[in-house]
Amino acid sequence: MKVNRLEIHQFRNIEHAEILPSDGINILFGENAQGKTNILEALWLFTGGRSFRGAKDKDLTRFGQESAVLLEEVFSEDREQEIKIVIDKKRKAFVNEIEQPAMSRLIGKFPAVIFFPDHLFLVKEGPEGRRRFMDAALCQIQPTYIQSLVRYQRILSQRNVVLKNWKVSPNEPLLDVLTAELVKFGQQIVEKRIDYTNCLKEKAVLRYSGLSGEREQLELQYEPHRQYEENNFAQQIEILTKLFEEKKPVDIEAGFTTSGPHREDLSILLDGKSARHYGSQGQQRSVVLALKLAEAEILKEKTGECPLVLLDDVMSELDASRQEYMVNQLDGWQVFISCCEPEAVLPKVNGKRFEVKSGTVTER
Repeated sequence: MKVNRLEIHQFRNIEHAEILPSDGINILFGENAQGKTNILEALWLFTGGRSFRGAKDKDLTRFGQESAVLLEEVFSEDREQEIKIVIDKKRKAFVNEIEQPAMSRLIGKFPAVIFFPDHLFLVKEGPEGRRRFMDAALCQIQPTYIQSLVRYQRILSQRNVVLKNWKVSPNEPLLDVLTAELVKFGQQIVEKRIDYTNCLKEKAVLRYSGLSGEREQLELQYEPHRQYEENNFAQQIEILTKLFEEKKPVDIEAGFTTSGPHREDLSILLDGKSARHYGSQGQQRSVVLALKLAEAEILKEKTGECPLVLLDDVMSELDASRQEYMVNQLDGWQVFISCCEPEAVLPKVNGKRFEVKSGTVTER
């Protein structure tokens, strides 16, 4: 996929901007708080996902304005296409002037990978962020995955209500029905996460080796409550059924579902030690970059579309050898990089440079 033109109206601090990007690397430069990340955020919204900054839709419109409009002309699915997003109280999407029933219809059609400094939580914090990473990546690869995920989360919420009210109003038949449904959709989630982890670790290990100069060995492993067998539907169903049955007294006492796919993890090790507890800031950053490069490669393989790569304030934190490695790995991809000083970051890169100042974008 290639973005040929991006137009932004009344979005964040940007009143109006038009960008005709290079097919290769595009550098967005300027001082902090001028709007560079806002442009990356606008590009990301065309994936159909929510803001990577966690912002609500109502916070995306420029102050004092009632709505914002994002327009993107792309070459995707072997043809020229136009996507428009209108942000009012909520987002609405139009593809080739046809309104989509939901923003989720964009998921998987216009893929992108984003590295945002806060993504260090993938290594630094608990399992929730790593589960979100896997789930978001899988939704772009297999848009039907989001249906399993939404159903699981909805049933989980219903089961938790039953458990919370158990001491006042126990309802074992309803709990059993909800548990069976949780097993059904939980198995679909587990199966896809295991497959994705196997693809991810093969590619991320190589990328981390390149970024670290082969100084450490990265290891990734899906970390469930019980050991699932790959490609064994019946065994995964059996494991989840036994897990929920064993934990039933614990769940009743706790008032919520204490185990299941919603509490599993992706283990990240460096030379056999936890990257979270023993990795340096530089090592953790390299791990996340390796994961993101691997995510982009998998997206390309699985969807047939080369995703956009969006890098927010990343390169300035890398030394010269890591910068060179990143540039080499991104050769042939369409990339948008934000930074303060482009000359200090990527002096030899061919592409386009755009200065961003007070929400105004100027090609330099």
